[in-house]
Amino acid sequence: MRILFAEDEIALSKALTVILERNNYSVDAVFDGQAALEYLEADNYDCAILDIMMPKMDGITVLKEIRKKAISFLY
Repeated sequence: MRILFAEDEIALSKALTVILERNNYSVDAVFDGQAALEYLEADNYDCAILDIMMPKMDGITVLKEIRKKAISFLY
């Protein structure tokens, strides 16, 4: 399973990325909402984990944008 993980706290992001990868998930980590949106527009993910409060764009806005652009996740 391929996951996009958007979290602006770098230490927390690294720790959770390691945990997910040790459980056989493929993880791309980004640190702001704009980067999350760009990754979601450019590639296919099975799921996205979005922090609510991030720089440049919050997680709720990212979610609204991917819904508006009809970006779907693989099932």
